Amino acid sequence: MEASMEKTNEFGHFDMVSDYSDHHFVGSNNGNCFHDSKSIVYRSIMKEWKILKRDLPESIYVRVYEQRIDLMRAVIVGARGTPYHDGLFFFDIAFPSDYPNRPPKMYYHSFGYRVNPNLYNNGKVCLSLLNTWQGRKTELWDPSGSTMLQVLVSIQGLVLNEKPFFNEPWQWRLSNSENRSRVYNENAFMRTCYTSFHMLERPPRNFEPFITAHFRQRAVPILAACSDYMTGCVRVGYYSCDSPSSTSTVRVSADFKEQMITFYPQLFQAFRLKAPPPFGAFLPHFNTSRPQSNNKPTGIFKRFFQKIKHTFGWKNTGNKKTSHIQPRHSTLHTSSK
Repeated sequence: MEASMEKTNEFGHFDMVSDYSDHHFVGSNNGNCFHDSKSIVYRSIMKEWKILKRDLPESIYVRVYEQRIDLMRAVIVGARGTPYHDGLFFFDIAFPSDYPNRPPKMYYHSFGYRVNPNLYNNGKVCLSLLNTWQGRKTELWDPSGSTMLQVLVSIQGLVLNEKPFFNEPWQWRLSNSENRSRVYNENAFMRTCYTSFHMLERPPRNFEPFITAHFRQRAVPILAACSDYMTGCVRVGYYSCDSPSSTSTVRVSADFKEQMITFYPQLFQAFRLKAPPPFGAFLPHFNTSRPQSNNKPTGIFKRFFQKIKHTFGWKNTGNKKTSHIQPRHSTLHTSSK
């Protein structure tokens, strides 16, 4: 990787910032208790800061606010082995005036897409630890022991998981549940890509450099995953740059293929304009390295590149190119669940 390329590890995992103007809870009641260093809530929040600064895992980043200690913003990087890999998931957090007696409030930046049974497109976060989802007593918020770190790690590990379809226990009782889970993962991956597209256009404040650096590093693997998932080379969620494509195909829904063929050029263009990686090295690999067999039809790739050429205004001859990103929601759609 070139030295000039920003690195996400240069973006501190925990830091204090001043601009909270785009925070979802900016209009919440900012009581005097948050300014009284002797109050229980003030001391509890300072304890949370200390824990987060010391123990945040590699894939979670947090920003707190100098003038509003009751507010916090966090981003979780989607894990490999899940349909959320390489995606960024932002949450705005607000501590109540009687914290820790009540759990913090959380808002998920969905950009209009429901990527998970626990994360609604209106920003609601369903989690037993936040008392917004049913659970045993030991799974609910405990004022004497629960922490913000525990909430974030729970979302990362228990919500953004390998098979989110089964986050709702009753889904196990449905017939053909594994196939339903496979289709749900396709939708979850597509909606994660849609979210990334809009995030590049409207990045949450104080995280702009991080978002650019993240997608600059991960754009090529994301686009390669789009290709392998669409053609059935790899099961959705399991793409890895370190592993070769499978020699056998996996089932892929026609709806997923059509959505990907339509959306891929727009995602490609968004990465190219907002977080440009070394696409020159990627395109030849994408075009020529896929197996040429009866199981992996090359016609899909022809349609892919026809879409890319149309979106960018590329012609078969000549070197002039024009490009644009289509208006939001013009062709971005998801199949309903």
